[in-house]
Amino acid sequence: MSKNAHLVLDERTTIEVRLRERASFTEIGRELGKDPSTISKEVRLHSQTVRKDSFNPCSKRSTCDEYGTACSKCKLQYSKSCKRCPRVKCYEHCKQFEVLVCNKLKEPPYVCNGCIQRQSCKLEKHIYSAKLAQKNYETTRSESRQGIAITPEELKRVDAIVSPLVKLGQSIHMICVNNADDIMLDEKTIYNYIDAGLLSVDNVDLPRKVRYRTRSHKKPVRVDKQCHVGRTYEDFEAYLAANPDIPVVEMDSVEGRKGGKVLLTIYFRNSSLMLAVIRDNNTAKSVTEIFDWLYEQLGHEVFTSLFQVIFTDRGSEFTNPLAIEFNKGNGRRTHIFYCDP
Repeated sequence: MSKNAHLVLDERTTIEVRLRERASFTEIGRELGKDPSTISKEVRLHSQTVRKDSFNPCSKRSTCDEYGTACSKCKLQYSKSCKRCPRVKCYEHCKQFEVLVCNKLKEPPYVCNGCIQRQSCKLEKHIYSAKLAQKNYETTRSESRQGIAITPEELKRVDAIVSPLVKLGQSIHMICVNNADDIMLDEKTIYNYIDAGLLSVDNVDLPRKVRYRTRSHKKPVRVDKQCHVGRTYEDFEAYLAANPDIPVVEMDSVEGRKGGKVLLTIYFRNSSLMLAVIRDNNTAKSVTEIFDWLYEQLGHEVFTSLFQVIFTDRGSEFTNPLAIEFNKGNGRRTHIFYCDP
């Protein structure tokens, strides 16, 4: 058997298919080279609860002889026996209601994937889906790698060793060298704990560190996803369908050295003409400034006839469409749409 208990999507897909074929955990484990307990744990951990519109967990649903028990709270007065009532949630108001749980779910395979009565069953179902299981696994794995991987007791023990020595003037390097067997953490981890404020000492207590200049980090550009609303590729196709003869201009950026100057390319589809304007940096403001300049040079009538529709990608430099679509007098001068990523 494989020592690696972690499953991948292909293996989870195999589990879903074999469960539908009513294979046992032992057979599935033998096929995947995994221990049967691994398959059992996977199925029980990642199965989802499903309730259809016809969900009715009443144990008397097939033999019910009540008449109008729940009708007092229902707008649909039914003249026949309650078990024939099309309102499937009558059990919520019925005094004779007794919940029924399928006993098959208490034993392997713990799910309804291979049950022959799955389609007609009105009880709560447990279904194993490979795609959902993979998504849940990736979410759990991501969350487990966030935060500080240390217990409060262990953190308190490390703090009792490190903080008094720091206050005596010792460096983190010397503390880790002289107390390696007691701390059992590397220097980087200790610095991370201090940066996070988890120890009794702070960066100001580290004489060497306060003398270092903080390295400048360029903040990553965050794309405003709201700018794509109403400007997607589907919206672009719908606009062209309503205006089939409208000219389209394609816009893109050509970047050379990272952080250096960049070109804004403007391609006119109807004439195969391309303009290229150099910019000092790849920002949304620089793109807007170019179109403001073109609007000034061409005038409102010529600009709006040439730039009726602008089609571009989802780069961060194109995330301020309103500044391009409207001039300073709030008059519309073009329409911008984005292609799919």
